[in-house]
Amino acid sequence: MKKINGFTHYSFFTEMSELALQNGSFDLSLGLPDFDIDERLRSLLKESAGLDTHHYEPLAGNPLLIENIITFNAKRRHKILLKSNEVSIIPCATFALYTALKSILNQNDEVIIIQPSYYTYGPSVVMNGGIPVYYDLENDFTIDWNTFKSCISEKTRAIIINSPQNPTGKIWKKDDWNQLYELIKNQEIYLISEEIYDTYCYDEVEHYSSFIHPELKTRTFCIFSFGKMFHTSGWKVSYMLASEELTKLFRCHQQYISYSANAPAQYALAKYLEVFDPKLNKKLMQEKRNIFNELIKETPLQVEQQAEGSVFQIVNFRNVSKTMTDVEFSKWLTVDKKVACLPLSAFYNSRQNSDYIRFSFAKKDEVIIQALEHLKKSL
Repeated sequence: MKKINGFTHYSFFTEMSELALQNGSFDLSLGLPDFDIDERLRSLLKESAGLDTHHYEPLAGNPLLIENIITFNAKRRHKILLKSNEVSIIPCATFALYTALKSILNQNDEVIIIQPSYYTYGPSVVMNGGIPVYYDLENDFTIDWNTFKSCISEKTRAIIINSPQNPTGKIWKKDDWNQLYELIKNQEIYLISEEIYDTYCYDEVEHYSSFIHPELKTRTFCIFSFGKMFHTSGWKVSYMLASEELTKLFRCHQQYISYSANAPAQYALAKYLEVFDPKLNKKLMQEKRNIFNELIKETPLQVEQQAEGSVFQIVNFRNVSKTMTDVEFSKWLTVDKKVACLPLSAFYNSRQNSDYIRFSFAKKDEVIIQALEHLKKSL
């Protein structure tokens, strides 16, 4: 088994947040919301605590939650039609990623990771005996399919995809899934499709899941997150979609790693899904994105492409500094200018520099406004 102590991304993420705290900076570095959850959801958790919901749920998850997930997904504009044996309740997206890889990888199988990407992807592959193969997006954060094709080999066993993507905010469209299928249709290659920001797709763009594609569906582990949807990451409940065959494979390993997820929270989430309106979720975060992007126009920092989805905005900082690396600039902005961000190079396995930093707009409106007003005066 390859060592994973060379992966140090998480320590850097926490370092930037600690720098913000130590220096009294506005912290726009991490995607942790600083605003409260829906009071109805809080009440439902209290209700759940008064019920007999304190024992293990079934391996698949709370039956009511599974039923309401099926109903919720059938109401999307791009409907995801599901059967109960295609839905698994899991503790979190990282658990699903790790366990899905464990379900399909043999020693030294290759897994393609599209960069920039979240820091858990590479270590999850290595911990399961696989070999990460990194594909870097183009300068405009799109995929060059000819270049991507060159990453696929006889050893390729899986591809990890994130849409809407952290950190770029890009969303995979129907044509992207079709392009991918054409490249892998003659090989046994699986997809780990992390779609945890599915309710945060902005303007006229709608979430289009890998699980809708008729051919890809049979080879996809599709991951969603209640923590991201409802700002409840500490509750540790998410869900995964997979074909019946892949679900059986997944649960064979799931039962030995974490049999089930938080039982009281599963009940509360099941009841909340009955009243949840995803349009309000989208409206809330889109307004925050718009506030951020309007105010940043008054600074030298440059937004080249508005985030299509997620809760992050990529910003070019080269109008401010031509010489600092993105790491140096991020630390300088956090310590000297009192607004915390993350360097884009933190989302690459080996890249040491870029022209970009990432901000989170999953914050109270007043925090976004105060942070950007401060940058306007200080840059």
